[in-house]
Amino acid sequence: MNALLEKSDHIQREFDEALAQANDRDELERVRIRFLSRNGLVAQLFEQLKDVPIEEKPSVGKALNILKARILDQFNEKKRLLERSTGDRGKELDLTLPGRPRPIGTRHPITQTIDEIRQIFVSMGFSIAYGPEIESDYYNFEALNFPPDHPARDMQDTFFLSKGKKVLLRTHTSPVQIRTMERQRPPVREIMPGRVYRNEAVSARSLVSFHQIEGLYVDRGVTFSDLKGTLVAFARQFYGKDVQYRFRPTFFPFTEPSADMHISCFLCKGSGCRMCKYGGWLEILGAGMVHPHVFKYVGYDPEKYSGFAFGMGIERIASLRYGVDDIRMFYENDVRFLRQF
Repeated sequence: MNALLEKSDHIQREFDEALAQANDRDELERVRIRFLSRNGLVAQLFEQLKDVPIEEKPSVGKALNILKARILDQFNEKKRLLERSTGDRGKELDLTLPGRPRPIGTRHPITQTIDEIRQIFVSMGFSIAYGPEIESDYYNFEALNFPPDHPARDMQDTFFLSKGKKVLLRTHTSPVQIRTMERQRPPVREIMPGRVYRNEAVSARSLVSFHQIEGLYVDRGVTFSDLKGTLVAFARQFYGKDVQYRFRPTFFPFTEPSADMHISCFLCKGSGCRMCKYGGWLEILGAGMVHPHVFKYVGYDPEKYSGFAFGMGIERIASLRYGVDDIRMFYENDVRFLRQF
C-alpha cells in the first residue's frame, strides 16, 4: 500500500478517537483545528500528494478526497448532536438576558393622514373613488370648465405626455369627479384620494408630485350650508373641537361660488408665528358649489341638481398638523424624522 494511504488510515483512526471524546463545543473546536483547519492533518496529507509517483496520483488523490469528505461529514454530524443536546444548549442560552428587539416599520405620516381623513369622510357617508393618473385634456381641464386660455393649461404648470397636449399627468384629482358623475346618477357622495403632478419648482412648500383628497356631493337641494357644515365637521374631528375657522371667497373654474377654508393657527393660537406667516390663520382647503357648466358636461340637469366639491393637499394638511415647515422632509426618508410619527 502507498505510504500516504497508510498515513491517511492512521489519521482516520486518530480522528475517530478524538471525535468520540469531544463532549462539548470547545473540545469539538480543538478537533476541527487539529484535523480540518488550513494547517490540519488532512491538509498536510494533500500537501504530500506532490511527492507521490505520477502513475499513483489519481488513485491516491481520490482516496484523500474520500477521507476528507468522510471526516467532514462525521464532524458536522457530531456538531449537530451537540447542538441538540440539552446540556450544551443550556450553556449557550442565558434566559436572564433581555430579548433582542426586532424593529418593524410603521405607516408613513402621509399615509396616516390619508387614512385618517378617509375614515372621517366615510363616517359621514362618503364612498371612495379612484381614477387614472394619466389623464386626457378633456377630463383634466375641459369638462371642469377650464377655458382654453387658462394659465393651468400652460406647459409651466402641467406635465404633458403628447405633443398635441391631449395626454398629461393629472394636475388634481378633480377628473375623478367627472368620471364618477358620468357613470353614476345622483345622489353622488364620493371622496377621491390620489397622487397628482405639477410642473413646479421644488421648494419647502411645493413638490412636483404630491397627494390630494377631493370630495363631491350632488343631489337635489344641496346648498352652501351643507358644504360648510360638512367641512366644519371635518375640521373639528381632524384638528380638535376648539378649532376656529373662517371661509373666504376665491375663484375656481369648476365651482361657483368658491371659497377657501382657513383654521386658526394651532401653534400660536392666532397670535401670529412663522407657520401662519404671522397672520394667525392657516389655509387648509378650497371648496365651492359645482358650476352648472360642469353638470352639463356629465349630463346632469343643473335645474334639478346641485352639489358641492372640495379639495385639499395632503402634504400641506400633514405639515400644518405636525408643525413641519418643509414638506420635502416627508420624502427624504430620514428615519429620525419618520420615527416621530
